Amino acid sequence: MTSRFLLFLVAGAIAATVNIVARILLNYVVPFEVAVALAFPIALTVGFFLNRHYVFDADTGAVGGQYARFLMVNLVALGHVWVISVGLAGWVLPAIGYDYHRELVAHAIGVASPIFTSYFLHKFFTFRTRRI
Repeated sequence: MTSRFLLFLVAGAIAATVNIVARILLNYVVPFEVAVALAFPIALTVGFFLNRHYVFDADTGAVGGQYARFLMVNLVALGHVWVISVGLAGWVLPAIGYDYHRELVAHAIGVASPIFTSYFLHKFFTFRTRRI
């Protein structure tokens, strides 16, 4: 593994923690399925700035364009995370008799699921450097 990928994992772990904590707090006022979606933009913004500054050293690029590409990549990931989280919490884990912190476990697995695809999309699309 490269050091950049390890930094990506650390930045992702921080953003994932923000995502899960935000989801838990939001879950006090909205249903789980809604809380998963609402936690997304909070973690997205944290993840963007961590990746921009610490992982891909892209502080000199146009922040608006980078954020738009980061959002596009993460919207795809959101669908993936939502399907995995809700599918595990609602069907898979109950079907196998697992109930200990079922929503937390399902959401953590969902948040972790797009790690590799996200890394490569951010490396070659979101924070790409233009070659002339």
